[in-house]
Amino acid sequence: MGLRINTNLASINAQRQLGKQQLRGEHALAALSSGSRIVNASDDAAGLSISETIKGQTRGIAAARNNAFNAGSLIQVSDGGLNEVTNIMVRLRELGVQAASDNISDTERGFLDMEAQQLSQEADRIAKTTRFGKTQLLDGSSKELEFHVGPFGGDENIIRYNIKADATGSALGYDGISVADKDSARDALGTVDEAIEKIGAMRADFGAVQSRLSSATSNLDIQYENLSAANSRLRDTDIAHESAELASANVLQSAAVSFLAQANVQGNQALKLLN
Repeated sequence: MGLRINTNLASINAQRQLGKQQLRGEHALAALSSGSRIVNASDDAAGLSISETIKGQTRGIAAARNNAFNAGSLIQVSDGGLNEVTNIMVRLRELGVQAASDNISDTERGFLDMEAQQLSQEADRIAKTTRFGKTQLLDGSSKELEFHVGPFGGDENIIRYNIKADATGSALGYDGISVADKDSARDALGTVDEAIEKIGAMRADFGAVQSRLSSATSNLDIQYENLSAANSRLRDTDIAHESAELASANVLQSAAVSFLAQANVQGNQALKLLN
């Protein structure tokens, strides 16, 4: 190949190689600093599209998981209220057994009845005031609740639950309870036993839906973990690979600069012939 002055092909080639290695180094630095393998859409167009879809899905799963947890909290508040009403019923039963025996006088039965009246009023108050947000839970105001526990919009992502628990005194019959005399105390035992049985059925209903919500939450956790792993394989930077790319680009960039300097000297050799 002859010596040319107007066109320095060696310099052009060295400049091209230098620019190529600079781009490699810049890409490796961007990948390392951002933690994302896909710096530009052109790096992996299909992978970017899949990754963005998975990203949206995982965000939806996280929100659905929060919904499931909040729904579980609603059920726990309901069950907690019923638990306290049950405790009151057990105490009323104890008072009834105590008042049904002649080892105490009518005066003492009057004292027991005072406690029974206060406890029955408190049980009714608990039933009427237990709520989650603005949703009444134990007053018998039947309402179908919808818990969105999936990342998509179909009906299969919704758990529907008809909350119909009624622990008020009028519903369970303890609002007129009395242990002021033996006959009333013995009648009270039957009333309390029926109330406890009905409360047990309500708690079983709450327990069933809480178990379902727990399963839904576990499933969401598994989906979130697996989708996050899939997105990581598509999107996250391989630190070892990018570090090697950066080191290689730096070495080749230095070599290209050296060759470019040598290529720029070749024109001087042609001038020596003219002299």
